[in-house]
Amino acid sequence: MYDFDEIIDRRNTNALNTDGFRGYIFHAGPEKVFPYKDEEFVRMWVADMEFSVAPEIIEEIQKRVDRKIFGYTGVYDDGYFQSFRKWCVDHYDWEPNQKELCFSPGIIPALYQLGENLCTPDEKILINTPSYGYFLHAAEYSNIEALQSPLLKNEKGEFFLDYEDFEAKCADPSCKVVFWCNPHNPTGRVWTAEELTRIGQIVRKYNLWIISDEIHCDLLRCGQTHIPMAKIMPDYPKLITCMAPSKTFNLAGLAFSNVLIRDKVTRERFKDRDKLFGMVNPISLTAAKAAYDRGGSWHEALRRYLDDNFAFVKDYLTKHIPKAVMNISEATYLAWVDLSAVLPDVEDLPAFFANNAGVLLEGGDALFVGNAKGYIRLNLAMPRSIIETGLKRMTEAIRQETTK
Repeated sequence: MYDFDEIIDRRNTNALNTDGFRGYIFHAGPEKVFPYKDEEFVRMWVADMEFSVAPEIIEEIQKRVDRKIFGYTGVYDDGYFQSFRKWCVDHYDWEPNQKELCFSPGIIPALYQLGENLCTPDEKILINTPSYGYFLHAAEYSNIEALQSPLLKNEKGEFFLDYEDFEAKCADPSCKVVFWCNPHNPTGRVWTAEELTRIGQIVRKYNLWIISDEIHCDLLRCGQTHIPMAKIMPDYPKLITCMAPSKTFNLAGLAFSNVLIRDKVTRERFKDRDKLFGMVNPISLTAAKAAYDRGGSWHEALRRYLDDNFAFVKDYLTKHIPKAVMNISEATYLAWVDLSAVLPDVEDLPAFFANNAGVLLEGGDALFVGNAKGYIRLNLAMPRSIIETGLKRMTEAIRQETTK
């Protein structure tokens, strides 16, 4: 019913994926040239998908376009909330509170605004590393120091929480906020109830704010279960939950996210500081509601396809790059691969693969804050044929580098 093998040409759409990689990955402009033409790159970097949006969502968007007017739009009835509520009940056995629901163009803008609202410049935000880069950038935006608590890892590529280090950082009198990632990006961990409970106890002990970024919560391997932090801390007033249909349904460019803020004063300040003064994009609202109402079948098919992609990559690396360490992610569509034993002398892995393999990817401490040296992150939300081409190119580049 859904064709995840379809190859879609995204050029000339102003896509970050195709047109913005120089600035994002390499902090350079159009003057930076590579041995490959832009259209020759295999793009396995930024976290959006190479898959078509679900036809059910496109159908609802087209219906809204046929209404012909796109004036100022807000959320003035509970239709959207009821769709979001049902999705949460069906998928997480958790019912969000309607009065807590706020909107943001994205979780990144929400983190920027919440960091600004909750912290003074002499206070600190705690993150686990490796970390999604914008956790650090959100702190830097308000001139706030970011404390880093490195995750532990084993030889199989599995990651674990370091509770002692995490609590020591929480105990810092200047620590005010925890940016929590559940499921975790980039490692793909789905935190267990036990892990979440221990983190919740530490956060409560030091009376910290916890902002739980759960944008990847729908992108689970089959058989995995996401537990919202809101279920673990049902009565904690300093919890903020961020969710969105954007990652799940490949709608990131429509800029629409859910931010659930329990504390009334903080919630009202968030709304008051909203740069869009309560307005939302009418197409974005339509697409988000359609995703929760009608996207279920596509979502389940997507998960099965992604599971097969991960199995394919794991098998390929085992056969062709055996020194690479990859534990299949429990969530996300992002593979976190340790190449430190494969290319120990290569400092800049994204530059190496761009120049020598024509593959765009992210990795290393510079892009993932810390505790990421020797790692690359591969986006696997694309047709398997593209992944295979990328892996073959990477294998050949590694062979040439290691047989010099």
